[in-house]
Amino acid sequence: MAVETLNLSVRGMTCANCARSVERKLGGVPGVTKASVSLEAASATVEYDTELVKPEMFAKAVRELGYEAA
Repeated sequence: MAVETLNLSVRGMTCANCARSVERKLGGVPGVTKASVSLEAASATVEYDTELVKPEMFAKAVRELGYEAA
């Protein structure tokens, strides 16, 4: 198991509920071991198993909620 950490910029969050929704969505991606989202920094930090998931999946998951990710 190869674990890496990725920092992702998340734009469009306006409240704590937005951040929690993004955090839950990212945490639910198979292969993610830890996800945390900062509303103030407009970012997400994702710890994941590189053998199970690719980084592109995180941006896709965030966009599915209606936010922008880079």
